Amino acid sequence: MRQLEIAAVGRLSAPFLREGCAEYQKRLAPLCRLELTELPETRLQGEGPAAEQRVIEAEGDRFLELLQRRKKVYTIAMCVEGRQLSSPQLAERIREVTDSGSRALFLIGGSLGLSQRVKDRADLCLSISAMTLPHQLARLVLLEQVYRSLTIIGNIKYHK
Repeated sequence: MRQLEIAAVGRLSAPFLREGCAEYQKRLAPLCRLELTELPETRLQGEGPAAEQRVIEAEGDRFLELLQRRKKVYTIAMCVEGRQLSSPQLAERIREVTDSGSRALFLIGGSLGLSQRVKDRADLCLSISAMTLPHQLARLVLLEQVYRSLTIIGNIKYHK
C-alpha cells in the first residue's frame, strides 16, 4: 500500500476545513496509508521582518527534526514559488516515489511559509497555485489533489 504523509504547521481552525479534510482522509483510507502530522505553531512576538523570520526558523527547526526521524522519504515542500504540476504529473510523481518503496512526505508551513533551509532540504518544491492561499486551505486542496492523484494511478473514475 502506498505510504503518504502530510506534515503541517498548526491545527485546522474552521469547521468547514476540518470537515473537508476529514472527507478526503476517509476517501484516501482504502487507497493509501496516510499519516497526518500537525506541528505546533510558533507565536509571533513583536513586529517586523526579524520577528517573522524567527517564527519561520523555529517552525523550520521542527520540520528538520521531523525529517531526521523519517527514513526513506521523498520530501515535497509546498510553497508558492515551487514548481507547478498538473494533476496527472503529480500522480506520476507519487507513483514513482511510492513504487520505489519510499514515502511521499508533503510539508505545509505556517502562515508565514517555510524556511529556506526546509525548501533546500526538500526533494521537490511544489506550488498548488501561483495565487496565495491560506496555509489551512492549502491542506484541504492538497488532500483533494492527493486523492485525485491516487484515483488516476488506480484508474478509478474521479479525475476529469
